[in-house]
Amino acid sequence: MSLFRDDGIVLRTQKLGEADRIITLLTRNNGRVRAVARGVRRTKSKFGARLEPFSHVDVQFFARGGELIGRGLPLCTQSETIAPYGGAIVTDYARYTAGTAMLETAERFTDHEGEPAVQQYLLLVGALRTLASGEHAPHLILDAFLLRSLAVNGYAPSFDDCAKCGMPGPNRFFSVGAGGVICGECRVPGSVVPSAESLTLLGALLTGDWATADACELRHAREGSGLVAAYLHWHLERGLRSLRYVEK
Repeated sequence: MSLFRDDGIVLRTQKLGEADRIITLLTRNNGRVRAVARGVRRTKSKFGARLEPFSHVDVQFFARGGELIGRGLPLCTQSETIAPYGGAIVTDYARYTAGTAMLETAERFTDHEGEPAVQQYLLLVGALRTLASGEHAPHLILDAFLLRSLAVNGYAPSFDDCAKCGMPGPNRFFSVGAGGVICGECRVPGSVVPSAESLTLLGALLTGDWATADACELRHAREGSGLVAAYLHWHLERGLRSLRYVEK
């Protein structure tokens, strides 16, 4: 029997029995972890209030054996709030839907429990912090998070040089299967021709150029979001359920 301590973001919760929950977290050191939190659905439980989606928490786990991820689920025995991002997110529809898509993305990219995913964890913490602060439009924060999540998982799209031959940009064609923009010589069936402004926006979101991103027109942001969703769908092999509710 061992105790483990880590900090993480609560991704989702599931009811278990009459008063318990299964909590799914993305943690700094242990990647995705599912744990049982006893009694958290009781009305007077302050412990349960800390373990809601979007919460950034310091958690103590109790596991049978010498490893956190074993045959059975560990117990979540203690939690302390680091940052209650949910308070500012759940009261605004645009933030809430964007945040929900972020949580689902983080879970999909960490499909093996107990495997560290530090970059994905840090991306999620930073994105939720920015979303809760209201610094930028929620749909822009979401697209930036999706693009960077793709990048840290080895699927970085190209928005300038040709993704196939490396020809310097700007290039006008875009193919999700080819890895981003491609030149005329490398054009493949099914390629689309997005506006130059949309490609500039996506490049800015990927690199963190918020001055350029914030100045974009809504029509270009919508076109860019469509490209991001298609690219994400291609690499995840199925789309995110939560994306259909995101306010553009």
